[in-house]
Formats: sequence, structure tokens, C-alpha cells
Amino acid sequence: QVQLVESGGGLVQPGGSLRLSCAASGLSSENYVGGWFRQAPGKEREGVSAIDFIDDSTYYTDSVKGRFTISRDKAKNTVYLQMNSLKPEDTAVYYCAASRGLHVSTMIPGAYDYWGQGTQVTVSS
Repeated sequence: QVQLVESGGGLVQPGGSLRLSCAASGLSSENYVGGWFRQAPGKEREGVSAIDFIDDSTYYTDSVKGRFTISRDKAKNTVYLQMNSLKPEDTAVYYCAASRGLHVSTMIPGAYDYWGQGTQVTVSS
């Protein structure tokens, strides 16, 4: 049984930083892609970033390039999203997700099999 548990959300001022963590259990092999999505009130869920567990290739949506960094600690089965230079428009519930056999650029929510419960990120002064 696959379980994903996010942590690290909170309230931060514009320009600040947060690091989200996604602890995974039950993944049966390395052939997974781990992704971060976000959903703001009244908006559709959108893909933010993803990492391939085999070759550590990464993908970022344009709005976060240069500000967010995705990484993975294989020993801890944890995927991180380091978020710097945060903006009010980054405010959303952030979800981690995982799936097998995807390309890292496939940031389509329906393509992912496993989801965490979400963590709130609020960027406000």
C-alpha cells in the first residue's frame, strides 16, 4: 500500500522560503516519478515540478523556474520541494504525487496514481 505524507507548509512573507517534504512508503520499485502539484481556491490543480526516481531528471513549470528546486533523498524515501523567493500567487494547497511509467514532464493530475493529503502554503505579509 503506497502512502505519501507531506509536511512543511505554513505562512511565509513574500520573498521568504519554505521546504516541503513528501515521505513515501510502499513504493515497490524505482520506476516512479514523484511530482508536486498545487491548487489555489477556485482554480484547477496544476503541476509544479517532478523528478524521475531512476535518473533524477527534473521538470519545472515556467512560473517556478529559478525559484523552486525539487530533490530526492533515496535513503529516506523522501522528495523535497525547496521554495525560494515566494510570491503571493504561490499560495495554494500543495500535494505530492507519484506514479509509475510516466515521463517527468507529464504534469497531468489524472496521470498520477498516488496522492498525499496536501499541505497549505500561504504567502502573505
